[in-house]
Formats: sequence, C-alpha cells, structure tokens
Amino acid sequence: MKHVIIIGGGVAGLGAAYKVRRSADAGHDVSFTLIEREERLGGCLVTELVDDPETGERYIVDGGSDAFITSKPGVHRVAKMLGIFDDEVRTCDENKKTLILKGDKLIELPDGIMMFAPTKLVPLATTNLYSWPAKFRMALDLVIPRKEKWAEGETAQQHDETLESFVVRRMGRESLDRLAEPLVGGVHASDPAQMSLAATFPNLLEMEQQFGSLIRGFLHQRKLVEEQRRKHPPKPGAKRFTFFSSFHDGMQFFTDRLADAAGRDRIRVGVAASHVMRQPDGSWLVTLSDGTELSGDAVIIATPAWATRRLLGDLDARLAELLDSIPFSSSATVPMAFRAEDCPFDTRFFGILVPLVEHRPVMAVTMSSSKWPDRAPAERVLLRGFVGGPHNQEIMDKSDDELIEIVRTQLVEMLGLRADAKPLFARVFRWTLGMPQYTIGHLDRVDEIERTVGAQRGLGLAGGSYRGVGVPNCLESGEKAVSKVLGDFGITLAEDSVEEKRIW
Repeated sequence: MKHVIIIGGGVAGLGAAYKVRRSADAGHDVSFTLIEREERLGGCLVTELVDDPETGERYIVDGGSDAFITSKPGVHRVAKMLGIFDDEVRTCDENKKTLILKGDKLIELPDGIMMFAPTKLVPLATTNLYSWPAKFRMALDLVIPRKEKWAEGETAQQHDETLESFVVRRMGRESLDRLAEPLVGGVHASDPAQMSLAATFPNLLEMEQQFGSLIRGFLHQRKLVEEQRRKHPPKPGAKRFTFFSSFHDGMQFFTDRLADAAGRDRIRVGVAASHVMRQPDGSWLVTLSDGTELSGDAVIIATPAWATRRLLGDLDARLAELLDSIPFSSSATVPMAFRAEDCPFDTRFFGILVPLVEHRPVMAVTMSSSKWPDRAPAERVLLRGFVGGPHNQEIMDKSDDELIEIVRTQLVEMLGLRADAKPLFARVFRWTLGMPQYTIGHLDRVDEIERTVGAQRGLGLAGGSYRGVGVPNCLESGEKAVSKVLGDFGITLAEDSVEEKRIW
C-alpha cells in the first residue's frame, strides 16, 4: 500500500485527501494521513454561526472567502460527488450593485463596465466616478496600438506586465486609481505596481493582442455571452447563474463535507508538521511538533510557500530559493452586525470598494446580508470590512478592539451608520502572511518550482501560492498533487483522463 502524508487542512489539503480516498474506493492500494496544526479544518474558509444577543436568531458569518467563482467547475464537480450541489446558493442579484468611494461620496459602478473597461457610452459619460479628461483618455483605448505584436505561439507569460503598467498604458492613470486598483488589485490584495498580469489576468494581455483594444475585446465578450444566453436559456427549475456562489451554511460547510467524505479518522488536528525529509530508502519522514514521526511513500505539502520552505529545509537549495521568492501580505476581515434602525441608508448593494488614493484604513466593505440570502435575521444588517494589504501592513499591529472600532468608524463616515451605533457582535479574522503576491515573473518561478518538485519522487505541493488563489484553484491544486505523487509510483487515476464538463 502506498501511504500519502498530507500537510495542511485547508481546501487544497482536504481536496487532496478526498482524491486519495476516491482512489482507494476505486480499487487502488493507497491511503493517507492529513496533519493540520489548528484545531479547526478549513484553512482560510472559516464560518461562524452566531446567535443574535437579543433574538437568538442565527447569523452565518464567513471570516475568509465568502464565495467561489461559478464559472470554474472544480467546486461544482466535487459538490456533486459529495451530494451537496443542491446546498449551493447564489447571490441576491436584485441587490447587485457595487459602490466606489470618491471623496465623501459613494458612486455606483457605471453600467457596462467590464472589469475596468467601459462598454456603454452613456453610463460612462454621465458617471461622476471619472473626470472628463479621464473619460476621453479611456476612450483612446480604441485607437492606441498594441505595445507589441507577439510572435506566433507566444503567450502572456512571455510578455508579462504589471497591472499598473498595463492599465495606465491602455486607459490612463485615473482608470487605474479609481477602479482597476480596488477592483482587480483588491481581489488579490496586491500592489498594482508589482502585480503580474500574466499570473492573474492573462486574458487582458491576450485581449489586447486579439482585438488591439480592451473595449473592443470586452464588447466581443459581452456579445458572446448574450448569444449563449439566447441559445441556451435556463432550464425550468435550474439554478440561476450568478458570477459568484457559496453554500447555504457558509463556505466552511464545503470543507467540512470534504473532511467527512475523506475520513476524519485519517485526519489529525492540533499538531503541526515541523520538518520533512527524504529517507535513504526514498520514503518520506515527517516530524511533528509533539515529537512523533510519520513515515510515508509520498508527501503533499498544502501550506503557504513560506511555510513549505521551512518544512523542506535543505532538501533542495534552488527550491528553497524559489519558494522564498514568493512574497506574502497580511490582512484581516472584520464582520459585524447592527440593528436595521441604526442603518438609515439604502442597504441594497453588494459592497464598497475603497481606492488607495482615498487614504482610508479599509480596503473594502461587503454588505453580507444583501449579497447572500439568509445570512442575517430580519431587521439586522451584517457587514464586513477588509483591512491590511501590501500598502497598510502597519494596521495589523492594532488590537482586535481597535480594528473593530476602525471599521465601525469608517461605516459611520462612508455609509451614514448612526454615530453612536454599537455592533450587536463583531469578530476579527486575521490572515497573517495569508495572501501570496503574484509579482512579475511569477509564472516562470512556478514553472521552475514544478520542474524541481517533479524530479522529487513522491513530493507534491499544493495551495494558493502557485497558480491561483481562488477556492476552485486551490481545490484542484490538491487533486493535481495527488495525481503527481501517485503517478510517480505508476498509479494512473481513471478520473484524470476524463474531461471535466461544465455544470451549467
């Protein structure tokens, strides 16, 4: 029997564990042990069920990611295997509105904006989000030539560029400062001046090549979407398509079901891996924080790159150098709830984006009780603020009480929350060195990491440090790591040869 040791109990590690379990159920002689240093499984997917102190009714509070991208099939596919596809929930698109802070005003994202490119003339002309010179500069995207013409067969990876460089070149500085930075850079909690476009949004570079203009590219994309909707109208009773999805009981529901299906008897929590080494016979030895040791034929490390580097020690000097080259930033989410009477403003929106140029201590705010159904009791408003990121690491030195008051004060100033309103409850979820920064050349580094790991029999790496920070990306990275390490022993998994079909 081939035994796989999995380090890390987030969605990547649990996805790996569940795939090993499926492989065993399919008749392969394989097993696993998963190690998680925290008492709780789920990693950055954490959900608390909180009782209202006055009514006893329930809030569903996500402390990490509150959603996954619907168009990526990984979560849907696994949810169907787990029998929880019907537990998925869609956003309340009747409230689908994004507000951008400009000075002391909240301005609605203009209709027709796709990412940061305008595709409708009238909404762009009438919005107060941009100055008139900025609007004219954005329109020049239609005539500004490509930076360069790629040779046949070349890809975005060979023409990497920062988000800042690309947006300023195509649409001007104000487009970057007012929308691209908070909308695109904010998703990755990244510095636009350092953020690799090839590693995060290669489609933007490809669009420039194909259409010579982002506006023309997004207009083409919108036309294709509209044609698909006409050709394939929703089936009666089918789930609505929304850009984001979650689960009725929050995102941790998904990782909890993964753990159940993989087998909690094979999972150890509350103990950390402290060192990983290859033994002379080719097997792997994992030393734990309690002094015990585990031996396995393979090891999958599903931790952030900086933690993986510490675990592997001096296994491979070049691999250590590459893992060290991936920077990370820290952030925190601060959910809190208020009585409806303390919120004398229109709550029908998904969230607020706060550009860096506003010099505010928060990056964004999500209106959770309007974005998702059944997240808060009636007559209650559930919000969460985001703080930290690469430009404000100092705020992470604040205490929990200080962070709660900072977010509350910002809600007073930006939204009009009553100045004396106190939250019915508040939480702080800290993500210390939790967000990898995909800087210029990231994909080249990851290619080399994968080549180096590929030469190590029985070693796999997984998680958001490498090829995507979203939940589907992390889930599939764990599955791919299983295919790699079992493939090292000549075990080919039948499901790897089956093309994934889109759920919708």
